[in-house]
Amino acid sequence: MSSTDEAPAEVEATCSAKGCQAPATHQLLWNNPKLHTPDRRKVWLACDEHRGSLGDFLAARQFLRDVVPHA
Repeated sequence: MSSTDEAPAEVEATCSAKGCQAPATHQLLWNNPKLHTPDRRKVWLACDEHRGSLGDFLAARQFLRDVVPHA
């Protein structure tokens, strides 16, 4: 099989915290109401260790909309 026929390697989603390479286990759904429409959701990924700190950062700015498991 040539390199053009190979399936791309699956990339594991990692935490969005600076310097963290842990697998993501949560999706933090957020938006900035000054920039985004109410239905728009941006996503940060978080590991178990950083779920709280990333969520607190977004919540303090009233950006956090929901937290769901990362599938």
